[in-house]
Amino acid sequence: MDLNTRWFKDKVLEKTKKSLESKGYDVYIVKDKSEAKKKVISLIEAKSTVGVGGSQTLLQCDILNSLREGDYNFLDRYKEGLTPSEVKEVHKEAFFSDYYLTSSNAITESGELVNLDGLGNRVAAMIYGPKKVIVVVGENKIVRDIDSAYERVRKYVAPINCKRLNMDNPCVKVSECVNCSSENRICNHLVVTFRQNTKGRGIVVLVKEEIGY
Repeated sequence: MDLNTRWFKDKVLEKTKKSLESKGYDVYIVKDKSEAKKKVISLIEAKSTVGVGGSQTLLQCDILNSLREGDYNFLDRYKEGLTPSEVKEVHKEAFFSDYYLTSSNAITESGELVNLDGLGNRVAAMIYGPKKVIVVVGENKIVRDIDSAYERVRKYVAPINCKRLNMDNPCVKVSECVNCSSENRICNHLVVTFRQNTKGRGIVVLVKEEIGY
């Protein structure tokens, strides 16, 4: 990336950081995935119960392995051998965790978090339940406004995640949301979080890299 592009992206990150801080979040900007992992782990107290939402960002930052290897009660939804009913129980337990880690499908420059969910467990935990929520977001997910966020989650995030999950939904065929009625539809709950009203609960780590979808 050339210096002028980096300058512009840094300005957007700083603007977004200030917006999020004005809306009750603690915000950190880090240079890459490795720093994101270090920052997230540094924020979690030992012995804590930690839950996670489904997130390619967390996987790409290798945060889950650090949780598995650390001194935490990690509610590992990805643990090999879990049955669907056991995964569902992990989702429920995560709702009462000390820390809940996830990403956001989009963040506006004015500080709104926009998320699209299938089951709703992720957005529910982001809104209420866990004591602290840590949101790790690559700079590729920052958009100008809510309309741009809607466009991103409906026409990019939903189709690419359906493709990743091998879902035979219409959006995989046409590469954009068509507001289908498929039984396997994964875009069922669209949530906009305008601010974090519990001081110290919401933490956002903005990463100077393209991460996740």
